[in-house]
Amino acid sequence: MTTTTVEPTVAKGRPPVTLSSKKRRKGSITLTVLTSLMALYALVPLAWLLINSTKTQDGLFSSFGLWFDDGPFALFSNIADTFTYDDGIFTRWLGNTLLYVVAGAGGATFLAVLAGYGLAKFDFVGKKAVFAIVIGAVAVPPTALAVPTFLMFSKMGLTNTPWAVIIPSLISPFGLYLMWTFAAQAIPTEMLEAARVDGASEFRTFFRLSVPLLAPGIVTTLLFTMVATMNNYFLPLIMLKDPDWYPLTVGLNAWNAQAATAGGEAVFNLVITGSLVTIVLLLGAFLLLQRYWQSGLAAGAVKE
Repeated sequence: MTTTTVEPTVAKGRPPVTLSSKKRRKGSITLTVLTSLMALYALVPLAWLLINSTKTQDGLFSSFGLWFDDGPFALFSNIADTFTYDDGIFTRWLGNTLLYVVAGAGGATFLAVLAGYGLAKFDFVGKKAVFAIVIGAVAVPPTALAVPTFLMFSKMGLTNTPWAVIIPSLISPFGLYLMWTFAAQAIPTEMLEAARVDGASEFRTFFRLSVPLLAPGIVTTLLFTMVATMNNYFLPLIMLKDPDWYPLTVGLNAWNAQAATAGGEAVFNLVITGSLVTIVLLLGAFLLLQRYWQSGLAAGAVKE
């Protein structure tokens, strides 16, 4: 008696479907669904903000929030009203925010680059203790330090001044840790030793050789510190009393509080439009820096 074995037929030019390939396909579908949900979660508020910025004050309360109304397209008039309302205070808040970002985020990035490079490429007594302090500082939320910082600055007479926002923004433990770890991997020690043998000073070695290699890390740190400075709300809220020194976060919240009062609904469309302008500026800065970030990563991946 002979037994015939039936071999599974496989389509010509197509690999057989195995259990592992089915698991990978199922995992890919699950990951795609989760990614789509996260993208929807992030984009729906932006869509709501953009759509409602095109409505008039009456259209905000008479139509569905995620769809345009039948009224006039009021985006440009809302932008004009935002910049001219209350003697152009929004322009003042925008300038204050740019000041805090340039001075605070720029200074924090510069200090993080210097400190991270020094900690990564120089050995000194107490280096492990400094590492422990930096890691501990990363774990401390900034809001926990806001009240002690306010008490210290009030004793120094610096409250209600731009320095009360700029000086605390200069310290970025996460940026320091990021530049520390990046510099340790991106800069070969042999290159620094060769530069020293050739007679180059430490400053020349840093600015001519190390900084170009650190460009991707610098841009990444700048992005993080910039977003943190623009989103900073609690510290300026307790430090500043004069509305002329408010950043956009505190100023728009003041308008929102005004809109919640009786008779203050007239500024509700200004809150929405001002929030849209703020987000557009932040997205523009991110896209601009992302180009240098990607070019720096590509340059660092090329070996001669």
